[in-house]
Parts: sequence; structure tokens; C-alpha cells
Amino acid sequence: MVRKEKLDELHEKMAKLQVKEEDLLEKFILGSGSGGQKINKTSSCVYLKHLPSGIEVKCQKDRSRELNRFLARRELCKRIEEKEAPHLSESALAREKIRKQKNRRTRRTKDPE
Repeated sequence: MVRKEKLDELHEKMAKLQVKEEDLLEKFILGSGSGGQKINKTSSCVYLKHLPSGIEVKCQKDRSRELNRFLARRELCKRIEEKEAPHLSESALAREKIRKQKNRRTRRTKDPE
């Protein structure tokens, strides 16, 4: 179950990125992998395609279809954000932060005081 605050946050992000529900092609696919009989019988895997940009997302992180729908939309927003502004995305900022930390470490090892 997804909390209302998280859903509202996702809807705000989708509105900011101008992603509308009408622009999404959503399919439910039979799951695969470990999980036994339950995962093989239910269509809990979510496939999303954003028609204007052509970005596709497939999510099967949980056994719940509702949670997978939420996670797929969140991943889609993340990918659209990276495509529009690659230098401002959360993952790019995290990579830059790690790169700076490693750079500081190498400077310390090179300059023993």
C-alpha cells in the first residue's frame, strides 16, 4: 500500500514534468522469476510507455500490482527528468558527489603532511 503523501508527491512531479495519464500506455504482464505459483498466475508486472518521449519502463519489484504501478511511474519520471536535464537529475548529482569525495581522498593520499 502506498501512502497518500507519496502519491501526492508523485502526482506533483508528474505535473511538473508535464506527464499526463492519457500519454501513458499501461499493460500488466505475467510476472517471472522466483516467487512460485503466485507470481506465475498473477499479472503484477507493470509495463509503462510514455508515448510522446518513447521511454519504456517495466517494473516487477513487488508482488503487489498497485505498488508496482507506483514504482513504474516514479521510475518513468526519473528517466524523463534525466533525458530533459541530465546534469540536474538526482542520479547525476549523486554521481558528482561521489566523484568529488573520491577526488578529495586521492588528494589526501598524494599530499602527506
